Amino acid sequence: MKQKTMKARYDIPPGVNPVVAFGVHDSNVRLIERLTGVKIFPHEFEVVIEGDDNAVLRASQILQNVWLLAKGNTPISHDEIRVLVDNRSQHGEFSTETAASEGIIVSRRGMRVKTRSALQARYVREMLDKDLVMSVGPAGTGKTYLAIAVALHSLLTKRVERIVLSRPVVEAGENLGFLPGTLEEKINPYLKPLFDAISQMLSPEELTFMLDRQIIELAPLAYMRGRTLSNAFIILDEAQNTTSTQMKMFLTRLGEGSKMVVTGDVTQIDLPYGRESGLKQAIDLFEGMEEVAFLRFEEKDVVRHGLVRKILEIYRKREEESWKKITDR
Repeated sequence: MKQKTMKARYDIPPGVNPVVAFGVHDSNVRLIERLTGVKIFPHEFEVVIEGDDNAVLRASQILQNVWLLAKGNTPISHDEIRVLVDNRSQHGEFSTETAASEGIIVSRRGMRVKTRSALQARYVREMLDKDLVMSVGPAGTGKTYLAIAVALHSLLTKRVERIVLSRPVVEAGENLGFLPGTLEEKINPYLKPLFDAISQMLSPEELTFMLDRQIIELAPLAYMRGRTLSNAFIILDEAQNTTSTQMKMFLTRLGEGSKMVVTGDVTQIDLPYGRESGLKQAIDLFEGMEEVAFLRFEEKDVVRHGLVRKILEIYRKREEESWKKITDR
């Protein structure tokens, strides 16, 4: 059956430089036309798109991303246009096979992040399918890195409008009050691992643009109280250091159109002795719920330097020996 031909008008958002968005002599527009099969007529304050219903919708979604990029006043390359077109043509769909072979696109430069094991591929699949995912396991298994990659992919494919990254601030060995600087400067070291992971995936310009406009927000867990987070991808890292009250508070921030990923290592709890970990309690309470995905990583899943896996194994054996001595008394 032949598709119905339509003509649609779209206003160019304020602050968008048409030369940056459409390219020299409208070269970006002509490329989008060739790749989507529509005709685009740029004007001073609007564009008109003509073609089949689905093709017009697809082209308009691509142009929305082009306009977002153009607000940075950085020239948009044809490679970036092709990434946007390819991304829309797949409608953001994803499979474990794609994860293993091609990876997921996480930036407008076309950077891809690949999974390195079947469990990692399943982790990515669950994060795309479920609204709440909890992953536990030792450092180096890719829990946080892949969560951030899926968050950026979801942002790029318009599944969410922003990303919120959070960690509990736990004073392990030193008191915040005695650290120099403002409150923000004291908190920044706790959030730096999240910042470092994002910096590996985005260009400095992309990262600055998204942070300045709070498309990406890094916030301590305490700042989550009283908020409802809608249309967002929310990650809570190092969740083993939350109290049960904090975990309840965090989980109930989930709003319409949002996803949550909670990561942690229940063998590395820094809470004061006698305080129950909110992550451990959440596992006991919610594991088995159909709506919640749980993934457990082990030492064999570590993908950092090979020595890290051996170090973790040695520590685990030492802890088991110490516990055996206590129980044998």
